Amino acid sequence: MNIFNLNEMTAEEKSKIMKRAETDITSHMILAKEVSDDVKANGDVALVKYTAMYDKVTLAQNKIKVTEQEIEDGYNRLDPKVRGAIEYAAKNIKNFHEKQLPEEMWFTEVDKGLMVGEKTTPIVDVCLYVPRGKGSFPSVLLMLGIPAVVAGVPKIVVVTPPNEKGDVDDAILAAAKIVGIKEIYKVGGIQAVAAVAYGTETVPKCHKIIGPGNAYATAAKRVLANYIDTGLPAGPSESIILADENADPEKVALDWMIEAEHGPDSAALLVTHCKELVEKVLPIVERQLEKLSDKRREFIKTNFSTYGGVIITENLDESIDFVNDYAPEHMEVMVKEPFTVLPKIKNAGEILLGDYTPITLCNFLLGPNAILPTGQFAKTYSSVSVFDFLKRSSIGYASKEGFEMVRENAALFATVEGFDAHALAVKDRK
Repeated sequence: MNIFNLNEMTAEEKSKIMKRAETDITSHMILAKEVSDDVKANGDVALVKYTAMYDKVTLAQNKIKVTEQEIEDGYNRLDPKVRGAIEYAAKNIKNFHEKQLPEEMWFTEVDKGLMVGEKTTPIVDVCLYVPRGKGSFPSVLLMLGIPAVVAGVPKIVVVTPPNEKGDVDDAILAAAKIVGIKEIYKVGGIQAVAAVAYGTETVPKCHKIIGPGNAYATAAKRVLANYIDTGLPAGPSESIILADENADPEKVALDWMIEAEHGPDSAALLVTHCKELVEKVLPIVERQLEKLSDKRREFIKTNFSTYGGVIITENLDESIDFVNDYAPEHMEVMVKEPFTVLPKIKNAGEILLGDYTPITLCNFLLGPNAILPTGQFAKTYSSVSVFDFLKRSSIGYASKEGFEMVRENAALFATVEGFDAHALAVKDRK
């Protein structure tokens, strides 16, 4: 278990905590380049090869694409209670994202005879990356697919690794049907990113790919960024529980484990100035770990001894400063006055307030998007939203009178910046 006093951390310790699993991504990028080049050269053959190599599934080329009947069958096979939970989540997520939709077009007059505005249109196509490595994630399909549908994207493609039987999990298929997505491909990892970046005989080339993935998928996005828009950086999961002396140790322990169970490359931190709280939380974690599966228990233990653990600060303000520097994907504010702390949090993918808003709620069904920037990118990126699936075109209009009013100033700008043709276009205009 990592337990650090912030002001006593070595530069090496702090660097590892701040970089998370990004520390080890260089070697992944070398492999990503090799696999991507193979997919570019050999298309579906390479996809079948790497699916066998990495997913341990033998997949025929004509089985890469999921049929509409498979989607229907998966929906019907799924436990009705699970289906109902997915439908409930979809309703909340749709409501949230519909509120984000901007005006389709607007204009304003900046001066007499001079009109400016914007026109918003959906992007032409998008690939949604739905991971599977450590479980089935219908929530990811909802979080990606619903804002894409709300935005009006005409072509939505899903790539997701096959399960052990060479199929897509029923929960993913059901979520796709509920959202209204019909185009799914059984491919994941580096090869999936390469497939939509270049296109293969079966998988279509797309202009954008978006969705969370492991270090290999993240590395592939970096390698292929010149060929496809890779969206926000969404790598291995990470979280901070920000707590003070008023926090309930039981709830802190439960919520601290949430993102830690995603995998050994995740990062879950408890940040507090209260050592007494830490002393109460640690034995509770040990007790709660016994209720988990062996796999999830090991993930959490690995997490807490690598990129996660405890950061002890001098006071709440120092804890907040650390949070803003770290810029977590998920964070919970478990302090006496969470709404007072809220304005001070500048860098976080999502901010969850109080004792009864665990990350679990937002991960699945509260409504806000759970696909969030990782690796300190919350300093410059936002959560996935309808805006990831929209683009804006600026609009300008000048009447004859408006043109005459500004032509001299426009010519002056052109002359100062040395653009003769720019100046000529306004000077010689009749």
